[in-house]
Amino acid sequence: MSSVAILDCGMGNLRSVEKALERVGASAVITNDHARAREADGLILPGVGAFPRAMARIRELGLDELVAERADAGVPVLGICLGLQLLFASSEELGGAEGLGLVEGTVTALEAEGLKVPHIGWEPVRWRKRSQLVEGIEDGEPFYFVHSFAPRAADDGDVLGVATYGREFVCAVERGNVFGVQFHPEKSSRAGLRLLRNFASICASVPA
Repeated sequence: MSSVAILDCGMGNLRSVEKALERVGASAVITNDHARAREADGLILPGVGAFPRAMARIRELGLDELVAERADAGVPVLGICLGLQLLFASSEELGGAEGLGLVEGTVTALEAEGLKVPHIGWEPVRWRKRSQLVEGIEDGEPFYFVHSFAPRAADDGDVLGVATYGREFVCAVERGNVFGVQFHPEKSSRAGLRLLRNFASICASVPA
């Protein structure tokens, strides 16, 4: 069984992620304690809300340095919703802010002319490349979204999945051992649980 640390920066319903991980057989702990996070086989960075506020809190807790350190050590990292956006170099939200910079690119407002924003609901996701993270999940499976912004990857090779709301947007990335999804796998039924099970398997396969 793999152990996953869900990083707590005070933004988001972390319990639902914890319960979903436990449902697929992973051992999960919600923490912002660096020592406990270092003991885990993988890290999940969840979050909802505004990018600048979240980054300020992450830096206050020193989690920016922790995530960078663990990612450099080869530990799998998964960003969920706002957590995906925080993996990028910067965001234009609320005047702009620098992100963790683990994936090159920036986060911009959804281009969804004539449609309601935030985008809330189920959308099919199309996979751009093969990945252990999405093994067993069919192309076009729907996932549940709640967001107003989406990332623009500088390197198209980092793009794992895309969805369409008005225009096509990046909704999943993979760069080495760093992964991110704009949707909420913990709220996305069978496909979401499969993705979290796959992430737990990735964590378990990494040498300690």
